[in-house]
Amino acid sequence: MTTATAIADTAIASDLDALHELNHNYVRSVEQSDVRWFDQNLAADFLNSNPDGTLVDRAGFLEQIAKKSLVTNIAESDVRIVLRGDFAFIHALTTYTKPNGEQGRGRYTDVWWKRNHRWLCVSSHVTRA
Repeated sequence: MTTATAIADTAIASDLDALHELNHNYVRSVEQSDVRWFDQNLAADFLNSNPDGTLVDRAGFLEQIAKKSLVTNIAESDVRIVLRGDFAFIHALTTYTKPNGEQGRGRYTDVWWKRNHRWLCVSSHVTRA
């Protein structure tokens, strides 16, 4: 293995670690209505596709997050991260408890862009079953 290859492999591993952490905090921040975390980690041109088919911009998403989530015990699993240069695509499954106590599940895809050595979420799409 060449030094350049080792450096590239280390950079990829570092990006994957960062994206796993960002993904986990994204899910945590939804449940905890952590607007501050989202304000720091969403791109200015962020768009979110809601489960009901509506599309909201960054400001609209932050308004949604500020309201306490009706679902609890949100957890991510089956997390798949695909790196394509300065872009990353995260696909995952979520499970949660509905207000009536029933279990729910859904999937999401988030698109992250590395700008100035920092990952920012530019797009999110959420579905629920």
